[in-house]
Amino acid sequence: MTSPTPPHDVLATVDLGSNSFRLQVSRVVEDQLYTLDTLKDTVRLGAGLNDDKTLDDDTQERALACLARFGERLRGLGPKQVRVVGTNTLRVAKNAPAFIARAETLLGFPIEIIAGREEARLIYLGAAHSLPATKERRLVVDIGGGSTEFIIGSQFRALVTESLPLGCVSYSRRFFADGKLNRSNFQDAIMAARAEVQRIVHEYRPEEWQLAVGTSGTARALRDALEINDYSADDITLGGMEQLKNELIRFGNLKYVNLNGLKADRVPVIAGGLAIMIAIFEELLIDKMIVAEGALRDGVLYDLLGRHREKDMRDTTVAQFKRRYHVDLAQSQRVTALAERLCGMLCGVECDPDTLKRLQWAARLHEIGLTIAHTAYHKHSAYILQNADMPGFSKREQATLASIVLGQRGDMGKMMSLLSEPGHWQAMVALRLAVLFYRSRNDVVLPDVLELRQTSRGFELTLDKAWLVANPLTASAFKQEVKQWDNVGFTLDIVRA
Repeated sequence: MTSPTPPHDVLATVDLGSNSFRLQVSRVVEDQLYTLDTLKDTVRLGAGLNDDKTLDDDTQERALACLARFGERLRGLGPKQVRVVGTNTLRVAKNAPAFIARAETLLGFPIEIIAGREEARLIYLGAAHSLPATKERRLVVDIGGGSTEFIIGSQFRALVTESLPLGCVSYSRRFFADGKLNRSNFQDAIMAARAEVQRIVHEYRPEEWQLAVGTSGTARALRDALEINDYSADDITLGGMEQLKNELIRFGNLKYVNLNGLKADRVPVIAGGLAIMIAIFEELLIDKMIVAEGALRDGVLYDLLGRHREKDMRDTTVAQFKRRYHVDLAQSQRVTALAERLCGMLCGVECDPDTLKRLQWAARLHEIGLTIAHTAYHKHSAYILQNADMPGFSKREQATLASIVLGQRGDMGKMMSLLSEPGHWQAMVALRLAVLFYRSRNDVVLPDVLELRQTSRGFELTLDKAWLVANPLTASAFKQEVKQWDNVGFTLDIVRA
C-alpha cells in the first residue's frame, strides 16, 4: 500500500479570479510541482459588481459557498503550504474587506489582494514553467474576467509588466449585456479595447519580443474553438478570430450559441473575450499566438516554492528598492540588527519568523523616503511602501510594512491600531527604539545592559546608567519618547541599571 504524501511535500493555491475561482494542490518533487488535485467554480465575481462598485449579495453568497467547499479540501494543510490570491474584482470592490473577512473564515487561510503588475509577474512565472526553456523574449497576454495582463519576459524573468482594465466578464456585461451579437456591438467593444491597449503600445512593439503567448481561460477557449472548427490550425490568428466573430454574429444571441469546442460555461463571456483579443492583435501587430497551460495559480505555487527554497522574490524586491532609493547601507544594517535584537526580547524564544521577516524588510527600507525629503521622511517611506509596485508582496503585506515604517518616529496616536495586531507591535516598537539608538548614524557602542520587556501598561527599557551619562543626546531623546507614550496612555519606563 502506498503511503500518503507527507504534508510538507504539498503546496496549494486558490485563485479568486473575476470569472472563476480555482484551487490547485500540487506535490513538490525537488524543484518541480506535480498536480494532485484541482477544483474550479465559475463564480463570475466580476458580474456581481454593481454600478457603485459593490458586490451584490447573491454573488457573495455564491462565492462563499464555493470557498466553503475549497476550505474543506484545504483542511490539514498549514499556513506555509497555502497561498490565496484575489485579483481585479477584489481590488476594486468597495465592500471587499467585509467579504474577505467572511471568506477567510471559510477557507481557513488569509487572502492576499495582489496588484495588477504583481499578478502579471506571477502569470508570467506560471506560463514560463509550462514553456520550453528557450531564450527568446516572449509577449505573454492573460485575459481575465476583470483585467488583462501583459508581460514581456525571457526564460523565467518578467522584464516589462502591465495590467489594463479589460476583462471578458466586464466587457461582456458592458457591450453584450442583453446577449445580442451583432457587428455594431463587436465594433464598439473592439474599439474600446483598442483605446486601452494604445496606452502601452510603445513598450510592447513587435521588435521587443519574438513569441506571443496566451494564457488562461479566454486564450484556451479561443484556441480550441478555432482549431476544432478549422478557423485556424493550432494557434490563435486574427483571421481565425474574424471567422469566429462572424459565426457568433450569425447566431444572433448568446442563448443560441452552440459551437463545437466552446464549453457552455464559457459562452456567456466569449464575446467580450474575443473582442479584447482581436483588439490586442490589431494594436500590438500580432500574427499568431500560441497558448501556454501555466497561468496565475501555477505562478503563485512556484513563487511559494521559491520561498520554501529561500529564493523569496520579496527579498529580491527589498534589495532592488535599497538600490533604487539609495539607502545608506551602513545605517540600514545597524538599525536592522538592533531592531531584530529588541524584537527578540519582546517575542521571547518563540518569536514568529514572519514577524522577524516583516521587521527586517521594514528596517532595511525605513529611510527610502529620504530620496523625497528629509522632513517627514518616515511618511514618504510609508507612502512608497503602501503604493509602489513591489513584486512578491501582497497589498496587505505592503500595508503592514508601511504601518511599521510610519511608526518609527513622531506621533504615537496614529500607531495605536498596530498595538492590537499580533506581531506588528513588536516590530514597530523594536524599529522605533533602534532608530533612536542610531540617530547619530554612527557605529554607537551599545550599553552593556540593554533589556526590553512588555509590562501591563507598556514597555520597560533597562539601560546601563553609565552609558546614559556618556550619551546625553540619546538620553534626552528617550525622555521625549517617554512623553510620546504618555500622550496615548501607555508607559515607556527607562530603568537605569
